[in-house]
Amino acid sequence: MCSRCWQADPDRPLVRGENLIARLQEPPPWLGEFIGYFAARHSPGRAGAMISALGELLADERPNHPQAVLDRARRPGRSIGSLARGLEDFFTERCLALPTDQAEQLAAGRRQRRIDAVPGGGLRPAVQAFAAALLQNQERARRAGTRPRTEHTLDKALATIRDLALFLDSHRSKLDWALVDVHDVEAFLCVLPKARQRRLTVLRQFFRFARTHKVVLVDPTRGLAAKSPRGFAGRTLLLDRQRALFRRWTTDPTAHPHESLLGILALLHGASSHEVRLLRCQDIDPVNRTVRLGRRPQPVPLDPASWSLLQRCLAHRTAQRTQNPHVVVTRATKARKDPASTAYLNGALHPPGRTGQHHGPQNGRRRLRDEPGGRDVLPHRPRRRRPPAARALEPSEPVTFSATPRTRSTEHVRFVE
Repeated sequence: MCSRCWQADPDRPLVRGENLIARLQEPPPWLGEFIGYFAARHSPGRAGAMISALGELLADERPNHPQAVLDRARRPGRSIGSLARGLEDFFTERCLALPTDQAEQLAAGRRQRRIDAVPGGGLRPAVQAFAAALLQNQERARRAGTRPRTEHTLDKALATIRDLALFLDSHRSKLDWALVDVHDVEAFLCVLPKARQRRLTVLRQFFRFARTHKVVLVDPTRGLAAKSPRGFAGRTLLLDRQRALFRRWTTDPTAHPHESLLGILALLHGASSHEVRLLRCQDIDPVNRTVRLGRRPQPVPLDPASWSLLQRCLAHRTAQRTQNPHVVVTRATKARKDPASTAYLNGALHPPGRTGQHHGPQNGRRRLRDEPGGRDVLPHRPRRRRPPAARALEPSEPVTFSATPRTRSTEHVRFVE
């Protein structure tokens, strides 16, 4: 057998696992099942390397209880490693060990980085106390059985307070919350007019907390208003563009199944990328041809076009030979059970050719534009420097879409007549 065939041999990790079991004096009872579990979800080379690493953990003099093995397999840092992730999924499915606190540690690190970015002096202690109060309220709501704030909500709140503190330090030369007035808050809100309502909500919470704890005497946000227009405020697509996209998603065999499914569900059923991202196979009713999207109270009936595209996406998932319960499965998630990343789903309708690697606010402009005499695709804004002139597409030039995870969310793209 040549080296290339040996590297791709599917029996390679199984043979290595059998040798590991024969070498250990007292192999754990779960080891044989785990070897088959891990070999079915990874390539032969990767599975063999992870089994060898597991053998080193089991060969030491420490206890081989599932929880102890999982704790030793964890890597320090922001990622616990592929071996620890596989052990965690295997042990938690069979109720052999408790899940790790990796998500909580990552959230704590994000909160601490936002607090550390606040200028010292009289600004940082109040932000630290506010972050502790947010965590206390989250824990109280979790124990009461209500809806606690998610870690993403807490991160956004602390990021807003951090931005305000940096704005006061750099533009207003103020290092004390007691010196903040309504003009400072109004100037800060004018920096990002589209985020005025969200930022003002967070600032009201913070200054209400600061006034309760005697940090400030007067709430500077008391007389401010959000002044945000009601209804949908995102970009829209005209009827001709909707028809062209519908024909592409239903008739073009080169369109990626994930792109077609996300597009048709958004076009005909008003589904968001978050709802499609969390769609599981168990949410599909093949008898009635309905699906459950997000938190909608009733199943959504699918028309023939949507159902055929869903079946195409399921066939694409079956070809990946994955145990992931979600409908949209990528190469990064086919060996795990978590949904596809937000960046992947948000870039499913990304025009080809724009391959920027930064997903921050510089690339957060709306991708589609359908105005008489206007451009169909907005020019790409690079991360560091802007080209002298961005290429504009002619109104008659065709625009295609591909499933590449390179842009922000389509939550605010609405298809209207």
